[in-house]
Order: sequence, then structure tokens, then C-alpha cells
Amino acid sequence: MSSFNQPISGNDLARFSGPNTFMRLPQASALDGLGVAVLGIPMDIGTSWRSGTRFGPKQIRAESAMIRPYNMATGAAPFDSLQIADIGDLAINTFSLAESLKIIKSSYDGILASGVIPVAMGGDHSITLPILRAVAARHGPVALVHVDAHADVNDEMFGERETHGTVFRRAYEEGLIRPDKTYQIGIRGSGYAATDFTEAQGWGFQHFPAEDLWHRSLAPMATEIRRDIGDRPVYVTYDIDSLDPAYAPGTGTPEISGLTTPQALELIRALKGLNIVGCDLVEVSPPYDPSGNTALTGANLLYELLCVLPGVTSR
Repeated sequence: MSSFNQPISGNDLARFSGPNTFMRLPQASALDGLGVAVLGIPMDIGTSWRSGTRFGPKQIRAESAMIRPYNMATGAAPFDSLQIADIGDLAINTFSLAESLKIIKSSYDGILASGVIPVAMGGDHSITLPILRAVAARHGPVALVHVDAHADVNDEMFGERETHGTVFRRAYEEGLIRPDKTYQIGIRGSGYAATDFTEAQGWGFQHFPAEDLWHRSLAPMATEIRRDIGDRPVYVTYDIDSLDPAYAPGTGTPEISGLTTPQALELIRALKGLNIVGCDLVEVSPPYDPSGNTALTGANLLYELLCVLPGVTSR
């Protein structure tokens, strides 16, 4: 009998019933003994276009009920070697973005102090800034794998310096990330100025625009990123709008001609071996996807991220 938490099997309890936790894992009220904590950050007050990501964690959990514990493509068995539980949602202040970012930072300080790897379900992308503040406080400036349609390096939006579109400029300015080990994958679309992407390249960010990735396997590129990062601590942040809206329409700021879901799997799977100290999946907005397909895709990408965490064994 395994001593690790296991998702409830669909052969033991119908998948349309049971707890609304990620993959129907046990819910934990304490961090003791955990290796990985899955958590929700149900917030959309940092977004600038379509709201709804406050419903993301609940819908991702609901769609995750179909996912089984063993990865048949890679052999990864995350629940055989890591103690994983869903610790619920952070109690953000839905009326204050500034206060919510402080709550996230404080919560992550506690999670990381316990030696637990946090895996977050957003929420809009503004959640990643306080997460990186906590991660850098513990690990120092980290490498960053950022998969997104947007570079999120605006200086401000409507006079605000902390929004979902300013995250990685603030992270760069505050020394939270290694600029020469920051990889922005899938960026595309129109911009506010001709320098929207080139400025960040001047800081050292490495860009992989979507149009350069069309009709290509992402495994070789991701393998080179893995080699470039080496054994440095790395944070992975995955914005669902990196995918083409044909695959993930339920998001706040969709951009056409994005990545495909097979490319997303290739990318994540090739990151196996990195010293991942945390990750998130953000910008799932269920009101713009009544079929639930975007949340289903997000849930599966989170599972794939679990499969490449340090310490995961294969069967």
C-alpha cells in the first residue's frame, strides 16, 4: 500500500462525484509532510480586458477529475514518489489588488519555509509577481520559463505598476529573476510600441516568438533551455493564452496563431530534469469557455508540470 496520497480512482468513486480538489487528491489543512502543495489563487482584479479568472481554480479542479495518476506517454508517476495534496485557495482580498499581492507573498513565504514546492492555479498573471518575491527571498534570483502570448513587461497600466501586464518588468527591476536565464515562449500579436519586445531582450531576456515556432516541435528548443539553465533554481509560469484560442478560448486576453496543445506537452515534458522550485498556470477564464475545454487543457498542463517536478519517478 502506497504511503503517498493518491487521487481517488474513477473505479472507486464516479468521477462526477467526490471532493472538488485537484485530481480529487486529499485536501490538506497543514503543510507537514507534503512535498508539493497544489493551491488556487482565485483572483482577476489585476486583469485589463476580460475578467473571470477568479473562477479558474474551481473550474480547473472540476475538469481535473478525469485525469488518471500515471502518465502513459512519459512513464511519470508523480503520486508514487511525492506527497501531493490540494491545500485549497488563498483568501485574497477581492476588493484590493495591492492587499491581495501582499497576502500571496506572505502565504508563499510560509509554504516555501516548509520546503514544499507550490503549484498554483490562477487567477490572472499578476499573482506571479508576489510569488517570485517569495521564491527569490528563499532561493535568490531564479531562472524563469515564461510561456505566454504577451511579454508582460509594461512599465505601468492606467498608472498602476502592479498588474498582470507589468509582472516581469517588476521582477527584473527587483532582481527576482536572472535576466540571462529568462525565456519567454509563444509571444505574439500587436503591441503598444515597436520596442515592446526588444526592450526586454536588451535586459537579457531570450524570446521565442510564436511565429518562429509554427509547425515545429518544441522539444529541441526546450532541451536547449534545460541545458542552458543547468541546475539553477527555476520557476515555470504558464499563461493559458500562450495557446491558440482555438485550443483555449477561455482566457482574458486571447491572441490568434498561438501554440498548439501538442507543442505545450512537448515543451513541458522536455523540462524534466530542471530544479523547478515552483510553477503556476494562469489566466483560465471559464465564463468565456462554456464547454470547459480551456480549464480541461489547463488541468492537464498542471498535471504535466507535476510530472516533471524534481523527485518524480517513472514506472
